[in-house]
Amino acid sequence: MRPDTTSAVRPGDDTHDLARFGYKQELERSLGSFSSFAAGFSYISIMTGVFQLFGFGFASGGPAFIWSWPLIFLGQLCVALCFAEMAGQYPLAGGVYQWSKQIARPVTSWMAGWIMAVGAVVTAAAVAVAYQVILPQVSLAFQIVGGAADAGQTATPNGAKNAILLGLGLVVFTTVVNMVGVRLMAKINNIGVAVELTAVTLLIVMLAVHIRRGPQVVLQTQGAGAGTSLGYLGAFMIASIMSAYVFYGFDTAGALAEETREPRRHAPRAILRAITAAFVAGGLLMLVGMMAVGNIKAQELGTLGMPYLIKSTLGNGLGDVFLVCSAIAVTVCCLAVQTAAIRLVFAMARDGRLPFGRALSQVSPRSRTPVVPALLTGVLTIVLLLVNIGNQRAFYILTSVAIILFYIPYLMVTAPMLLRRLRGDWPAPGHGPWFNLGRWGLPVNLVAVVYGAAMTVNLAWPRPEVYGTDHWYYQWGAIVFTAVIVAVGLGLYLRYRRGTAANPAAPVVAGQPAEG
Repeated sequence: MRPDTTSAVRPGDDTHDLARFGYKQELERSLGSFSSFAAGFSYISIMTGVFQLFGFGFASGGPAFIWSWPLIFLGQLCVALCFAEMAGQYPLAGGVYQWSKQIARPVTSWMAGWIMAVGAVVTAAAVAVAYQVILPQVSLAFQIVGGAADAGQTATPNGAKNAILLGLGLVVFTTVVNMVGVRLMAKINNIGVAVELTAVTLLIVMLAVHIRRGPQVVLQTQGAGAGTSLGYLGAFMIASIMSAYVFYGFDTAGALAEETREPRRHAPRAILRAITAAFVAGGLLMLVGMMAVGNIKAQELGTLGMPYLIKSTLGNGLGDVFLVCSAIAVTVCCLAVQTAAIRLVFAMARDGRLPFGRALSQVSPRSRTPVVPALLTGVLTIVLLLVNIGNQRAFYILTSVAIILFYIPYLMVTAPMLLRRLRGDWPAPGHGPWFNLGRWGLPVNLVAVVYGAAMTVNLAWPRPEVYGTDHWYYQWGAIVFTAVIVAVGLGLYLRYRRGTAANPAAPVVAGQPAEG
């Protein structure tokens, strides 16, 4: 039986509310409203995603690629609205895994958690290599391998190697912070988000002072897609990967629900505020930047991206200041990604859904954080980086695969939710005073599912512009990698479903069986 969610939860009664779901309060509940918002915003991280992939979007679709920004936002906003409803009903660590567990079949929730856990590790690796796009353009001292020609580049052999080395240092740092505890993580994250919001605002204002052309620049394609079968549509679909990479991870506020005070109230708002703030700030930054840059046809806009745009417009001194702010944003973004991954692993482990569940579900009595999942996610991310050292396409392959491995679990929440709406089972009569879409629920949910499915296909399409053509395993990398992850996940699910020695799906810490 599902726990009753109809009764109003009084402030300070979060521990009792958690007990209704069969779990004990073990994690430290210390996060407030801003920390909840900051967790989602830092995962999206404008100064990570836009700085990291603006060049890819611009090179693929010209200035007009910016139209993918509002389109992707609207699709993901529908997903976020569905998640806001779920966050108000199920304030549990693990986010998407827990939400899927409440409304879908056991195999669906297992696969949602499994795929997203792998996706989080891939995302952490993809974010970590973003240091290469930024730090060597601040100082060549960060270009440990190679020289000036490799600075800011990930497509050169030495640039690719240096990206991995810088990324390794970042992952070690985030792992240590996450082992110390959620208070330190939240302090660093809050400071990072404050720096990012301030820097983005100032950057938009300073670029606006240098505006050289009107907003009609966003209608220029600069010949992208010419001579191809789909024309500019094909180029635009490739360029949309840039926007898709930014607009995910907003569900992190829900993943930290057991460490947030009054999560039923704060988590839904945090999810929506995070994605909306990212849309406004990122959209203005790119628009004003393209209106301000000296030469809109400069080749460096497609190779060096946003760092080049800023430094060529504002000068090296101011440009470096904003690049340092971007490096801070990358740091807290990677920190938030790993934090969410740790809570997901912890949530699945205490339900008996992972090997070595007892060790993975243990919470340190001193730091009140799951230490073993922190070590595990850190080590796996480091291994993934080392495997790809010297791979010049690792950057875009990791990026594309990371997005896919989030879009699929998102669908494993929105699709079952849509089926329940069509059957009249959602929202339930006892939905309570928490976030409710009302009559807009069905159309919003439908758009979320259609958008998620269409974008997953677009991301996985074996395009040579993203995956190359020299080796089939690169070109089909996203599909092959995703298929392997799904197959391994199904194998583990069947083993745990059938085997008694494999620690069947029952909570390790809680005293009630986990719901499938």
